Amino acid sequence: MAKKPTKSTKPRIVRRSAPKAAKAAHVPQSKTTKQDQVLALLRRQDGASIDEIVAATDWQPHSTRGFLSGAVKKRLGIDVISEKGADGVRRYYVAPVKS
Repeated sequence: MAKKPTKSTKPRIVRRSAPKAAKAAHVPQSKTTKQDQVLALLRRQDGASIDEIVAATDWQPHSTRGFLSGAVKKRLGIDVISEKGADGVRRYYVAPVKS
C-alpha cells in the first residue's frame, strides 16, 4: 500500500491585514501603584488598619499582611510598627526615619 502525503501540496496563502495607521504619541500617565497607595496610608499620622488597606487595594487580608512583611519590611527595608489601640484595632505605620 502506498502512503498518503501528510501535508497538503497546495501552497499556503497568508493574508495580511492592511497596515495600521500611525498611533498617536504615547504620553506616559502618572499612575499610582497599589504599593504607592499602601505606603501613603502607612505614612499618615494615625497609620492604617488592615481593613483600610484592604478597602484601598482590593487585596485579601492575608495578602495585605504578606505585603507588609515581605515587600515593605524585607524588600524595601522600611520599618513598619504595629500597635493595638484602645478600640482593639491593630494599626500599622511607618517608623520615623533615623538620621
